[in-house]
Amino acid sequence: MLALGAFRFSVSTAAYQKFERSSEWRWPPTDRIGMAPAKQYVGPGEDTITVDGVIFPQYRGGLRQMDMMRAQAGLGQPLPLITGFGRYLGFYCIEKVRESMDTFMSDGAPRKIEFTVELGAYS
Repeated sequence: MLALGAFRFSVSTAAYQKFERSSEWRWPPTDRIGMAPAKQYVGPGEDTITVDGVIFPQYRGGLRQMDMMRAQAGLGQPLPLITGFGRYLGFYCIEKVRESMDTFMSDGAPRKIEFTVELGAYS
């Protein structure tokens, strides 16, 4: 489905349900005497991706999927991002990982883990 460095988002690991990308371009205004400010293009701005998904650890992948994602983030390196159909999106940095667990078994292990991973483009 999606590869971020060595981590694979897939049905067998962490299946994402939503992929959201936001791109910006910078056009700051320049004040002019007696006229309205003029905008000037100065280049690309932020490019961010948010991936939301769910893990059913009893089905596939186990309980360590988010630990593996945090380990990737802890390396402090930009990672290549490639879609499942081979589109190379560039290098991205893991900026935030959030998870929530629910539907617990008697030993406290969750049956469902929902996650959000926020990525920022590494230019």
